[in-house]
Amino acid sequence: MCELCDTAGGTVVWESPTCRVVRVADPDYPGFCRVIWTAHVREMSDLDPGERRYLMNLVFAVEQVVRELFTPDKINLASLGNLTPHLHWHVIPRWRDDRNFPEPIWGHRQREGSGPRAIVSDDLLRQALQKQLHPEDNQG
Repeated sequence: MCELCDTAGGTVVWESPTCRVVRVADPDYPGFCRVIWTAHVREMSDLDPGERRYLMNLVFAVEQVVRELFTPDKINLASLGNLTPHLHWHVIPRWRDDRNFPEPIWGHRQREGSGPRAIVSDDLLRQALQKQLHPEDNQG
């Protein structure tokens, strides 16, 4: 049984036959996304070189969109999978005043609450990802 094989892992905001991008429902980290490889593989080295490039280009595109829409102070990229051994990347916007900064978001809480954050709908995130990933569809 694999959580990312059995569930979307969040709100799907973009997908292709090989990957999906989901938004994680975490009010302290708006814009937190996961890039999930559709097939059940455990490690990046399970992919062929072309698949690795495709996946990392997708991770970088998601990072760029999150930076533009949410204007964080920093982005954390992580591929851990210790508890969910299904290949996925976390794209996590960070702010100097977020609840865990400078610790990782899974680390010790440093403060309660956070400052105000940009409010971005799933639809706007979806549109921005589509534009970033398929710019040819946006030419008029």
